[in-house]
Parts: sequence; structure tokens; C-alpha cells
Amino acid sequence: MGRPSAIICSSPSLFSLLPNQIHPHSLFSKKHFRTSSSSSSLDFHLSTKLPSNFSRFAPLTLSPLQATEIQATVESIPHESECIEIGYISSVHGFKGEVRVKPTTDFPELRFSKPGRRWLKVRVSGKEMIQEVELTNGRDHPGQKCWILTFSGFDTSEKAMQLVGSTLLVRDADRPELAEGEFYTPDLVGMKVVLKETGKPVGMVVDVFSTGPNDLLQVMLNSTAKQHGQSSSESETAVSGLFAWVPFVEAIVPHVDMNQRVMLITPPKGLLELNLRADVRSKKERRYLEWKQRKKLRQRFNASKKKLIEMGQDHILQGFLFGNKAQKGLLANQIAGINFKLLQQAMQTIDKPYHRCNLTELLDANSSQLLKNVSRMSKDHLFHCGSYEDVDTNHEQYERGFNLMSKGKVAIILVMDVKKNQGSASDSDFVGCESVKCPSSILHLQELFINEDKFTKIEEWRTSVPLIIVSPVHDIQSTQELFLDHDYFGFDSEKVHFLEEEKLPVISNSLTEQDRRKLLVKSPWEILESPVGSGGVFGLLSRHRILENLNEMGIEYVEVCSLSQRSYIAHPLFVGFVDSCEADIGMTVLDDDGLDDQNFDIMFSMGFLKRITNQNMLQFYAVPQLTPHVEKVDKEWVDINVASPNSYHLHCSIYSSLNACPPDKICLLHVTD
Repeated sequence: MGRPSAIICSSPSLFSLLPNQIHPHSLFSKKHFRTSSSSSSLDFHLSTKLPSNFSRFAPLTLSPLQATEIQATVESIPHESECIEIGYISSVHGFKGEVRVKPTTDFPELRFSKPGRRWLKVRVSGKEMIQEVELTNGRDHPGQKCWILTFSGFDTSEKAMQLVGSTLLVRDADRPELAEGEFYTPDLVGMKVVLKETGKPVGMVVDVFSTGPNDLLQVMLNSTAKQHGQSSSESETAVSGLFAWVPFVEAIVPHVDMNQRVMLITPPKGLLELNLRADVRSKKERRYLEWKQRKKLRQRFNASKKKLIEMGQDHILQGFLFGNKAQKGLLANQIAGINFKLLQQAMQTIDKPYHRCNLTELLDANSSQLLKNVSRMSKDHLFHCGSYEDVDTNHEQYERGFNLMSKGKVAIILVMDVKKNQGSASDSDFVGCESVKCPSSILHLQELFINEDKFTKIEEWRTSVPLIIVSPVHDIQSTQELFLDHDYFGFDSEKVHFLEEEKLPVISNSLTEQDRRKLLVKSPWEILESPVGSGGVFGLLSRHRILENLNEMGIEYVEVCSLSQRSYIAHPLFVGFVDSCEADIGMTVLDDDGLDDQNFDIMFSMGFLKRITNQNMLQFYAVPQLTPHVEKVDKEWVDINVASPNSYHLHCSIYSSLNACPPDKICLLHVTD
């Protein structure tokens, strides 16, 4: 249920306190408006902003005799801190000394219709002073949203004019008593906000806003990032300068302790991050960057359109002749996103004989060179090598790899294979998946990073290692949320990147009159595409300037690993083994695993990756598929349904890189059970 609150105003405050009561029947009937924070006490929940010409109101000018009388009675007048504001005098009404008062109180009838003593905050000789006045009469003026008041001793318009701009006050002790569960807004401001479940400080309430049925607490968040040289406790209380909105409802704010000045909250997942703006740049800077991105996209689209025409694939552009803006935009984005370098390389090599790599054949054909760079060890020895005290060859390689990783010389690319991990699973043991079906790839990813046997838990190097996650498009958001929920598993969030897997257009298996294969389309505005496979990583590295960035970071080795139940990644011993062999390619091979596209763990040197991405050294193969599509026949788009394979899906295995590497630059780590 809602927990409406009174609200606060900027200094000097012109708004009063609002009682807040949790009541199921009256929750949606109360209307609250925004106010700002103030150190002054208030008496209302309706916010009234000062008119823009308030500063032009005539100040209250008193005669010397009146000023002397005020000075003599100052000691009997309450201090400003003991008063609350109930309204301000905006103008004169008529000629009999009446004034118009804009109320800033939830209790206007109590404050303005009942005669009695009030106080005015006036400015005399440049100083603010409080003067006692006697209210003799008051009536509502609904049409002007104000009250008409008469004060004793002010019976002409000239005298009443002296009151314009003054603020009406009452004693703070005269505030109505609140029932249990009711709160005044200024009492909420400045309260500490703490997570109920963990006791972790969240921040401090700096303002309260009303938007509809319930109020919103504006909370200034504490900094969660540990600053250099600060202890954990110091960093937890550091102010981040970022704000979050917390609905003031009992379900989210179940406990408010006015004595301790603490409120406990139970926010839903993602609430505190919901309104955070990750980009702190100015609006002008953001607009300029958006303009640059649009310009770059247009340039890329124009270049891609020219490529399509050169390749004889101009039928793809026919979708721009009709359709709505969204459909044309979808087609333009797809065209701009085609990796033409990879596409042309694939179409040139699919007609050549393709030979899939086999581990046995590889060893037999290059036994004299490879046997020098082959190491065998058990799983148990592999994952406990770092704890052995005896200094053997493996331990030296472990230390060598650990030093490289701790110095940030190794990057990791984790490939989430859609074919391997398709489907979903439910497991309450996985955080974030309670009672919800999660993709099995997400569960495998979480298990990988929390399993000490599959992923070495050494905090010293995790923050130094760049991590790139390659995922199908439908898994990217879930993957990002998983990393957010687990604080990036100890990695530096600035060095973790999420990329969509590489795709290439689907082509026909028949040749056109110009001896070309056509790109197939699902609709006039959507090109049919399929994942390239594990070898698509090389296209991503060159396409997104990843290699250039890694090179600038001083990276020497890049480990590319598939996500599977048998994944064992980022092991210092493997890194040290590859480095000691001075190899360009290092592979871990499990018993009876062979060279499997679904299970791979390969280490590449940066020099080799630069060569293979800059030259056409990859081998593609065509997979026949039965693919329904559309074609334009006699100026009409018709559906083409086929009963036999009519298309090729272009695939590339990561192991095709072995053909581009000398055998003496390849090393194998054979892991046995």
C-alpha cells in the first residue's frame, strides 16, 4: 500500500509538513505534489511554487516606532527554527486592508479561518525578523487558489501593502499530532537508508517527490566502489553523487525508525539501478556523439550498398522502394552490419575442397615437430599445481603463467555456442534463476565462474584480465544481468565486453546467370543470416577493433574457449606452458575429445592473431540447408517453399587456423582423467 509523505522545499523553505498515513482506502485519493528539501519545518503536503515576479513584491517597510516596538518584543517571539511556514502574502485584496495568502499547508482552514495569534517573517533594514500579528478574519477564495485574510491594525490598502512578501508562521509545537504510521516530510529528509536483508548502507534521503498515488524518495547513493587507499568501511559510506528513486510504500519501505533516523528498504531487483544514468556526459556531448554515430552508420551503409552492387546482390536493395520507416531501418542496419571481408572470403573458399582437422592426423603428419611441444598431465595435477611446494617443471610454468596474468598480459574470449547450449533449465541453486527458467548457457556460465575446479579463483589477476563474452543475440541481456548480479565475478567491469556472435548471410546453392550465388531474404526488409561458428571469433576481433585495443593494453596472449560442461579456462599452467614453448597456438585436449568445434580451449599469440585477421587464411565450408525465403517474381514478392536443400550456411571452424600456423609453433596440453 502507499505511504504518502509530506514534502520539503528549497531554502528558505516555503512549504509545510504533510502527515503521512498508510491507509488502504485513502491511498489513491490523496494528491501530493513536488517540493524540495529544506532545513525549515513545514506544515503541508501541497506544494506551491513562488511566482516568478515574487522578487518584485514591495518589501515590508515599517516606521521607526514600529521597528522599535518589534525590537522590544523580540525576546518574547519564538525563534525561526521553532516555527513552521503556512503561507506567504502575495498581494493586496480590495481597499479595506485585506491581503491574499498563498497557502503552503495541508490545514488551511485551521490556519486561516480561526482568529488568533500568528507571526510574520519580515525584512527590516536588510535583516529578517519575526513580528507577532493578530488574525481577525479569513475566508477561502477558491477561484484564485488563495485565502483572503485580515489582520488587526491593517485596515487600509496602504498598510496592507507593507505586508506583501511576508511569510506567515505558526509555532512548531502547534503541528497536529500524528497517528502511528504517519510522517512529516522534513522528518524523512536526511534519514539513512539501509538494505533490510544485508544491513548494507544504501544512501541518504535528500528529497521527497509526489507523482500520483504515492511519494518517491530521492536517495543519494553511497559509493560502492572501493577507493584507493580506503578501507571497506570508508568506501561504503563515501557519497557517489548518484541518485535513485525509491517508492515510499510499505512493501519497499517496511520500517522507518524516527529515533535512530534510519529506514530499512527491501527494493525489487534492479530498482536502485533503474534510474541511474551511466553516461555522465553533458547533453551537448551526448548529442554530438549520437550525431557522429549516425554519420558513421550512414557512411558504413553507403559503403555496404556499393559492395552489394559490385557483388551483383542489388536485389537486396529493392526493399527500400516500399515499406514503412521501421522496415527500411531494419534493412539498413542489417546491410551496414554485414562483414563483407569475411563474406567475400567465405564465398571464394566454399568451392574448394575442405578437410576437417583431426587430432590423430595432425599428430601423425607432424609428429617430429609436435612431439617436442606436447605435455600430458592429469586433471588433478593440473588444478592443484599451484599449491605444490616442490619446484618441478610444471610449477615453474605455473608461476610463469601466473605472472603473465597478474601483469595483464592475457585476455580471455569466452564463446557461448547457441547450438551447444540451446534450451532452458531451472535450478534454485543459481542466484537470479529462482522459479524462473534460465537458458542453460547462462547456468553453465555461472557454474563456470563459481566452480573452483573449472575456473581458478585468484583475485590478484582477475581485475587485470580483459574478458570478452561472445553470445547469441538473445542471450546478451541475460548474460549482462548475470554479471551485474555477481559483481562481474571479480573482473574489472571496464574490461568486460559483450559481443553478438558473428553471422553471415545465407546464400543459394544454385548459381545465377552471372555464375553468382544470391543472398536469400526472409522478407523484402530482412536478410537471412546464420552463425559463422567458432571461427567467427576472428571476424569479430578485426571488426570491432578489439585487436587494436588489446595491443594498446599490452596483451601478449588471447585464450579463446567454448562454454561447455567440460570448460576449463584461465589456468596459469596452460598460459605458462604456451609461453615456455614460444608457440603461436596452444591447445588443451581432453581424453577422447579430439578437435571438437563444441569443446575447444585455444591460446593464440597476439602476433599470430594479427596475421590471420589481416590475411585471407581461414577456410570456410558450406552446409546445405533447406531454407524457405521470398523472391520477387513479376514485380510481386512470393514465398518460396522447398522440399530439398536450396541454400548454404557458411561456417568456419576455429581449428582452420591450424592450417595457417607452422607445426613447430603449435603446442598441445593433453589432460587425462
